[in-house]
Amino acid sequence: MSQQDIPGGPEGPPPTEEELRAAYEAELKQLRVEDVVIQTIVSLLNLGGRKAGLAPGTEDERDLDQLALAVESVRRLLPFVEEVLGPDATQLRDALAQLQMAYVRLGGTGSEGAVGEPAAPAPPAAPPPPRIWTPGS
Repeated sequence: MSQQDIPGGPEGPPPTEEELRAAYEAELKQLRVEDVVIQTIVSLLNLGGRKAGLAPGTEDERDLDQLALAVESVRRLLPFVEEVLGPDATQLRDALAQLQMAYVRLGGTGSEGAVGEPAAPAPPAAPPPPRIWTPGS
């Protein structure tokens, strides 16, 4: 909310609590869930970049667990808004791919629940050998 959106304006008396609440309610009426999801994805990508130490001066913020959580969160949220984003979804997918590559490059593991696709299920166990001898076995 900018100063101009607040009742009373920059030169008038400060807005009352009731005026602030009314302005906030008006803003909430216009807000859409997909807007919040998109903002969340962008925030997670930016924070993930910091936790990867990719931005200059953020090397000391490197935290692979936090990076993995950011990547996995974006990976799961993105499908909900890809249709709304249209061609712009490509930029977010590219940023996600860069974070995934940074995670692997920094030594993250590809275990289940971490970055990337979940681990494949284990193949079924071989049946136990029959207890009775049969010719040819």
